[in-house]
Amino acid sequence: MLTSAVQGVYLVAAVLFVLSLAGLSRQESARRGNALGMAGMVLALGATVVLAVDRSERSATVTLVLIAAVLLVGATVGTWRARRVEMTQMPEMIAILHSFVGVAAVLVGFNSYLTEPRADAVHQVEVFLGVLIGAVTFTGSVVAYLKLSARMPSAPLTLPGRNLLNLGALVASGGLMAWFLASPSLPPLLLMTVIALALGWHLVAAIGGGDMPVVVSMLNSYSGWAAAAAGFMLSNDLLIVTGALVGASGAILSYLMCRAMNRSFVSVILGGFGTGGGTVAAAAPGEQGTHTEVQAADVAAMLTGARSVVITPGYGMAVAKAQYPVADLVQRLRAAGVDVRFGVHPVAGRLPGHMNVLLAEARVPYDIVLEMDEINDDLADTDVVLVIGANDTVNPAALDDPASPIAGMPVLQVWRAKQVVVFKRSMATGYAGVQNPLFFRENTAMLFGDAKEQVERIVRAL
Repeated sequence: MLTSAVQGVYLVAAVLFVLSLAGLSRQESARRGNALGMAGMVLALGATVVLAVDRSERSATVTLVLIAAVLLVGATVGTWRARRVEMTQMPEMIAILHSFVGVAAVLVGFNSYLTEPRADAVHQVEVFLGVLIGAVTFTGSVVAYLKLSARMPSAPLTLPGRNLLNLGALVASGGLMAWFLASPSLPPLLLMTVIALALGWHLVAAIGGGDMPVVVSMLNSYSGWAAAAAGFMLSNDLLIVTGALVGASGAILSYLMCRAMNRSFVSVILGGFGTGGGTVAAAAPGEQGTHTEVQAADVAAMLTGARSVVITPGYGMAVAKAQYPVADLVQRLRAAGVDVRFGVHPVAGRLPGHMNVLLAEARVPYDIVLEMDEINDDLADTDVVLVIGANDTVNPAALDDPASPIAGMPVLQVWRAKQVVVFKRSMATGYAGVQNPLFFRENTAMLFGDAKEQVERIVRAL
């Protein structure tokens, strides 16, 4: 009777998770989607605790105390970190959270084998694949965290024959699985774990900074499949469903982002950004012309005489925490009758949807935040474009230079506007290390300095 009730709660939780994903598909319903997801997780945890206490071989009191202790530690650490993390640090936080899912799948796999060493072949396959996926997710997520937090270089690691190394690791893992199924024992499982850990490290180390948004969503998918594998090992239907939802949605998001970058998903997984034939494509050295510099008062004068303005944000806006004065600027311009909109590239920032979250946090109206495909056709009729902290997503070399590392990547064609103002700290290249010819065009002006301070100066000048 209790098991049937728990399964019923699991079904409700699964439906809530599906509705949560549906809600997260649109900005207007994202808050409701988050609330539904949290409600589903509370139900899932509650039902799991009840089932664990019922099935425990210990006394109910001991089991409850152990579970409560674990939940208390997790909730305390999670709340502490969530309150301390900056929005600019959110990508690396998500990456490190994915690593927890991976290591959990590895531990569950070893526990399943040690407690059921003579289980049937199907269960042994579940154990082997669960540990494999979990180990790859763990080290891959750790490397992504180190890259995103600048604790290791963002440039891709290009070992000779790196694709053959990855293939060799998979072939070796296949051979070890055959050994494990023929004679279940710890040696093949341990050897595969070591190989999988090295494979996860190399897969992400070979991916450069320009592809980090895709890497984060890809690792999200990996963590989902790792959770689903753990669900099979534990015979937990809800964990299987939840893992499959996360795995599938992460894979779809990665595919959509690769399509937005005109990149092959396979090439992103197997190689670094801007690489070909095992070498890293170098950015053009030095400046490619003469740039024009302006001051905040000059930009204010441009905006005063403008009828239409488009703002294209990037990671630099997040670093400077400029979203709040930007929202103030937008409010003032709209009050003066200026048509102001935002153009957000699919891979702006270091995380899918990073810019949308920042703008929503500053209470920018959803209806003026448009995607690249929605705004590109209107840029030719725009008076002023403000590029705040963006670089690679507005680079004309993606369309004009076939030899560029970002050649073919769809970008916001801001140079078609009458006037472009680029907010940057210096003339340095972006995260992908590619020089931007936009900076040297006749209709482009550079506004150097901290983006937040410069926007505040523009607001005061207005």
